[in-house]
Amino acid sequence: MENRHPLTGSHPTWHSITGEEALEQQESTLEGLSTQESQERLQKHGPNRIQQGQGRPWYRRLLDQFNNILMMILLVAALASFLLGHAIDAAAIVSVVVIITLIGFIQEGKAEQALESIRNMLSPQANVLRDGKRTTIAAEEVVPGDIVLIESGDRVPADLRLIEAHRFRTEEAALTGESVPVEKHIDAVESSADLAERHSMAFASTIVVQGNAHGLVVETGQHTEIGKISELLRRVEPIKTPLVKQLDRAGRVLAIFILGAAAFTALFGVIIHGRPPSEMFMAAVGLAVAAIPEGLPAIVTIGLALGVQSMARHNAIVRRLPAVETLGSISTIFSDKTGTLTRNEMTAQALWLGNKQYRVEGIDFVPDGDFHPMQRDGKRDTHSIDIEKDQILRDFLEVGVLCNDSELTKEEGHYYIQGDPTEGALVVAAAKGGIDARELRKHYKRLDAIPFESEHKYMATLHPSGDQHRILVKGAPDRLLEMCATESTLDGDVEIDYNQWEERIHDLSSQGLRVLAIADKLTSNVDKLEHHHVESGLRFLGIIGLLDPPRDEAIKAVKLCQQAGIRPVMITGDHASTALAIAKQLGFSQTEKAFTGRELESMSDKELEGIILDTDVFARVSPEHKLRLVQAVQACGGVCAMTGDGVNDGPALKRADVGVAMGIQGTEAAKDASEMVLADDNFATIVRAVEEGRKVYDNIRKTITFILPTNGAQGLAIMLAVLSGSILPITPLQALWVNMVVAITLGLALAFEEGENDLMQRSPRNPKAPLLDLFLLWRVVFVSLLLLAGVFSIFTWLLNQGGSEELARAGAVNMLVTGSAAYLINSRFLINSTLSISGIFGSRPVWISIALIMLLQFAFTYFPFMQFIFGSEALSLTHWLAILLGSIFIYLIIEAEKFLWSRHESHKKY
Repeated sequence: MENRHPLTGSHPTWHSITGEEALEQQESTLEGLSTQESQERLQKHGPNRIQQGQGRPWYRRLLDQFNNILMMILLVAALASFLLGHAIDAAAIVSVVVIITLIGFIQEGKAEQALESIRNMLSPQANVLRDGKRTTIAAEEVVPGDIVLIESGDRVPADLRLIEAHRFRTEEAALTGESVPVEKHIDAVESSADLAERHSMAFASTIVVQGNAHGLVVETGQHTEIGKISELLRRVEPIKTPLVKQLDRAGRVLAIFILGAAAFTALFGVIIHGRPPSEMFMAAVGLAVAAIPEGLPAIVTIGLALGVQSMARHNAIVRRLPAVETLGSISTIFSDKTGTLTRNEMTAQALWLGNKQYRVEGIDFVPDGDFHPMQRDGKRDTHSIDIEKDQILRDFLEVGVLCNDSELTKEEGHYYIQGDPTEGALVVAAAKGGIDARELRKHYKRLDAIPFESEHKYMATLHPSGDQHRILVKGAPDRLLEMCATESTLDGDVEIDYNQWEERIHDLSSQGLRVLAIADKLTSNVDKLEHHHVESGLRFLGIIGLLDPPRDEAIKAVKLCQQAGIRPVMITGDHASTALAIAKQLGFSQTEKAFTGRELESMSDKELEGIILDTDVFARVSPEHKLRLVQAVQACGGVCAMTGDGVNDGPALKRADVGVAMGIQGTEAAKDASEMVLADDNFATIVRAVEEGRKVYDNIRKTITFILPTNGAQGLAIMLAVLSGSILPITPLQALWVNMVVAITLGLALAFEEGENDLMQRSPRNPKAPLLDLFLLWRVVFVSLLLLAGVFSIFTWLLNQGGSEELARAGAVNMLVTGSAAYLINSRFLINSTLSISGIFGSRPVWISIALIMLLQFAFTYFPFMQFIFGSEALSLTHWLAILLGSIFIYLIIEAEKFLWSRHESHKKY
C-alpha cells in the first residue's frame, strides 16, 4: 500500500519534518479542524478503519458440517444401502444428511452473526479537538488533520505526528517487535530512520503506557503502518469454546461406543438368530444413527450465541465466548467503586482551606450553587461567599482548574464533562464561583506537566507566575501530605499540622466523600518538571470533598449477589473511611474494616489468603494490588471477576477468571485484556451478566439432558429387538426422521428458555464439575428406559390388536416423539416441578416447537408419499388416545422422580 499524502498526493516522511511543517502540509492548526472540514475530509478519505479479516465463507461453513464421525457414518451407510439395492433407503439417508447439515449450517451462521454484531459495540473512541474544543468521537471518524489527545491506557487511533508530548511512551510490540515501551518526543528524526526509531510518531493500534500527548493525524485506515501490513485488531475470539470441544470429544467417544454396540448387535443377529447380513447391516446403521445426537453441538453453540446477544442488549459485551460459561461459576466480584458502584457524577460538597471549612451547593455538573462558610458547631451560615473577596478560596479553585485536563461543555441544554469526572468536579466548582476555565488556562499557560499515574497518586503542572514558575499539584491527600512542608492559612504560610489535616480528611471521608488535596510550590529554576521537583517542599493549600452517590441499581445488585452466594468486594483508591461509608450505603455485609494498600504490601501471600474471604472493602489500593487479590481468591478455590479501566489493570484483568473492562471510562488497554466490556460501567450489569451466564449454562444442561434420552430410547429399542430376535419397532429411516424433527423443533426450544425463578438463589457452579453429573446421567438413563417402555408397549399393543408392522411402527414412532414432547415440558426445570399452569404453559418456544413437531408427525403418519418412504400407516383416534395417555404417564413419572430428588438439599445447588 502506498504511503500517499491524503491531501496533496505526495509521499512525505512525517517523522523527519517539524510539527509546524506537518500542520502546514495537513492544512490544520493546533486548534484542530472545524466540524464542517472534518466531515468533508471524512467523505473524501473514508472511515479510519482497517479491513477486518474475513470469517469463514459460507461454503467452508457448509463443508465443515461433514467434518465429524457421524456424517461419515451416515454417508457410508447411504452408499452401502445403495449398493445393496436399497435405493429409497439410500436417498432418504442422503436427504436427512442434507437437512441435518443445513440445520448446523444455519445455526452456526446465527452464532457467528451474533458474535459479529458485537464488534461495532467495541469500537474504540478518540479525543480530538474540533472547533477548538475537546470532543470524544468514534475512532472511525478521525480524519487527516485532526488533533488527537491521547494519554496513558489509550489506543492510538491513527498514525500521528506528535505536536506535544509529556513523558510519553507507547507499546509497539505488535508493529515493530520491540518488547519494551518506546520513549517518544516531538523532535524530527532522520528520514531514513527505521520504523522502530521514528520517535516523533505514534502509530495506529499501539497502546500508550505512560504520559500524554497531542498528535496531528497524518495517516488513517489502510494508509497507516499497521494497515499496510494488515495487522488485525482482535475483538472476538473464535466461537469454539471449551464446552463445545468437550461435547465434540464426548461425541467421538460416544460414536465409537455406539459403533461397537451396533457391530455387536449386527453380528449377534446374524450368528445367533441367523438373520440376513443385509438386514442386520441396516439394523446396525439404524442403531448408530438413532443413538448419536448429531444436532447437539450446533444447538449448544447457538445457545451460547443467544446468551451473548442477550448480554449485549443489557450492556455487557462479551469479547470471548468461553466467558459465558465461566460467569455461572463466579463466587467473587471485585468491583471498582467510582462509576461502577457509584454514579460517577462527582460533585464538590465540602472544602477545608487553612482553618476555614466551606460547603458547596448544587448537584451533578450544573454550575449553579453558592459557597457557604461552616461554623464551629458544624452548622452552615446562611450567607454565601463572594469569592472575589476570599482570595484563599479563589486561589484554591483556580489551582484546581489549572492542574486539570477536563472541560465543562453544554450541549442542547445539558452539561457534560469531557475528561475525568473527578477533575470535572473541580471545574464545575470553579464555574460556580464565576471562574471560566478556558480563559484562565489561556492566561496561565501550561509549560509542562506530569500526568496522573496510579503509582504516584498525583498530577502536577508548571505555569508562569511573575518572574518565577509555579508548580501546581493535586492528588491523594495522604500522598500530598508526605510531600508538603508548609500550609497556607489566613495568617500566611506556617508549618503544616499533619495530625489536624488527617482528622479533617477522616471527617470528610467518613461522610462518604472522596477527598482530593491541592498543593503548590514556587520555583525559579525549573523549566521541565520531574518527579523530584514535586515530591518535597510543597505548600498544602487544602482539601476538597467530592460526593459520588451509590447507584440505586447497584444497591439491589449487591443484595442479589449475596442471595446468589456471590461475594461483592469493593476496591477503591479512596480513603478507607470513604470506602466504608459508601460500602454501608450499598449494603455490604462485612464492612467492619477496610484493608488498605499499605497493609496488603506488608502481608505475605498466606496472610492475604487468610483475610481475603472475610473482607469486602479494600481502600487506597493500586492496580498492582489487584493482581494479588485475584491470586488470593483463586488460591482459596474461588472463581472471580475483576473490573478495571486503566492500563495497569491489565495483569489483574488477564489473571481473573473473567476480566471486566469499563466501556465508558476504560482504556483500550484494559478492554484488550478483558473477557467482557461494560457499555455502561455499571456493577448491576455484571450481576445481570452472571445471571445470564447461569441461565445459558442451565439451558445447555437441560438441552443435553433432553436430547440424549430420545437417542438412547431409539438405540435401545433397535438393539433389544435384534438381541431378542423380534421385529424392529423402528426402522433406520424412521430413526433418522425422529432425529431430524427433534433437532429442528424440540431441540432448539430450551435454548430460548427464561431463567428459573431460583436461579440467583443457588450457589455458584463448581467449574470442575462435569457437564453431566451422576444425577443428570441417571436422568438420561431413566427417561431413556421410560421412552423405551412406551415405544415397546405401543408397538406390541398394536401388533396384538392385529395391526400390521407398518401400523405398529407408526405408533411406536409417534409414541417416541410425543413422549419426547411431554419430556420437553419436564425439562424446563431440571429439579423444580412443572406441575402448574406456568410450568406447563409458561414457555411459548416450548409449545411452538411441540406444535411444529406434531404437524410434522401428522405428515409422517397420513401423507401417502411419507407413508411410502418411511413405511408408516395411518393411526386411528383410539391409537392417538393411547399414545397421549402414555405421554402423560411418562410426564407424571418424571415429575414424581423430580419430587424425590428435590428432597435432597445437595441437588438444589447449581
